[in-house]
Amino acid sequence: MKASRIRRGVAGAATVVALAGAGVLATAPMAAAKANLIAIDKVSLAAPGLKVNVTYSCDTGMNHQLVANAEQITSPALQEIGAGTIKASKLTCDYASHTAQVYLRPGDVRGFAKGDKVKVTVFYFDEDGFRYGDTTATATV
Repeated sequence: MKASRIRRGVAGAATVVALAGAGVLATAPMAAAKANLIAIDKVSLAAPGLKVNVTYSCDTGMNHQLVANAEQITSPALQEIGAGTIKASKLTCDYASHTAQVYLRPGDVRGFAKGDKVKVTVFYFDEDGFRYGDTTATATV
């Protein structure tokens, strides 16, 4: 009879611990689940280059740059490229979502023109040369 009471007591204590743990997980912020994400909100012409509006989130203490690259895909004969970065010191890394504008400078004198179809890729780049979090979008500017 005593063994049965002990088993029920241990099972009851285990249930309380499991429920308390589940409650802590349920009330914890979802910050870690959305850290280091990038979304391309809008691509627009900022002659001669481009302006890319992005929403990003990153881990606290992260020392990575936000990089955007673009290539004009309307005409292979006149293919234009552009690039832009936001330095790590300009990013707010606190797990929350933030918006930023990345200005891309063209690689050629011609630059981008109204009506160009472009493929934009935005990603994080760390001090060791590691690239991750690639997000790509296609737009007509």
